[in-house]
Amino acid sequence: MDLQLQRLDIPARPGVAFSLVKKLLAFNHQPPSPQPSPTRRGSEQPPLSTGAALPPLPPGEGRGEGIQPVEVVILSRNDPVSGMRVFRSAQHYGLTIERGSFTRGQAPWRYLKPLHANLFLSTHLSDVRAALAAGVPAAQVYPNSVHASDAHPSEVRIAFDGDAVLFSDEAERVYQAQGLQAFQRHETEKVGQPLPDGPFKPLLVALQNLQRSGTPQMRIRTALVTARSAPAHERAIRTLMNWNIEVDEAMFLGGLAKGEFLREFEPDFFFDDQTGHIESAAQHVPSGHVASGVAN
Repeated sequence: MDLQLQRLDIPARPGVAFSLVKKLLAFNHQPPSPQPSPTRRGSEQPPLSTGAALPPLPPGEGRGEGIQPVEVVILSRNDPVSGMRVFRSAQHYGLTIERGSFTRGQAPWRYLKPLHANLFLSTHLSDVRAALAAGVPAAQVYPNSVHASDAHPSEVRIAFDGDAVLFSDEAERVYQAQGLQAFQRHETEKVGQPLPDGPFKPLLVALQNLQRSGTPQMRIRTALVTARSAPAHERAIRTLMNWNIEVDEAMFLGGLAKGEFLREFEPDFFFDDQTGHIESAAQHVPSGHVASGVAN
């Protein structure tokens, strides 16, 4: 606490999710779209290695006039005095962050529900697991991940794994128990049956709504990056169609390492349920481990 107080006027360095947060908040500063504006939604983490949540406001709630489509809220195990430095750092970098909870060592994830958060990022695996169990999309940030490219300043780029992330782990369980041939057979037989929802479907829905409100000043580009290959690709695509959700790119890699493909896509963040994929990806792009499903 004393150290943070001494450093109050020294901005903390940008963290792994800095680009994601900065670009999402930019949706609050663009001309209004002619399309109907969505209910508040968004995603998460500030320039420090604290947890962060991006909540929509429930219908009928808000701060009065000027309600924005994206909000970032700091949820931190730091003490309230250290919280002053968090807010000052955000202000220094031009991040409009107004809300936060500082819990002095206690798990902050319990405040996600009243925030109606769309996304929670943290370096604390236990908080991520608890948030996922509570139904909030959450990922453990790999703090040594490469920071995002600055090549797309007007585009939020987010990449998702499929099974156990956007979709449930139903098919992954077949693969883990019976192998690739059984997995392919299972997916071919059920090609017309949508996969059950995974933990990150709510975030993808929120991003789709935000994307529809985009303008030339700010856009969202999404990618599905999965180890699936043909013929298992079709059930994944049909599931997204059933949800009335479009992704901009889909990569069916058939077990190839994801890192180099992600390097070319240049996302602001990538989400995957398997640590091996995350370790590969983190060498190239900001990455987070979704600790859900049979692999976890």
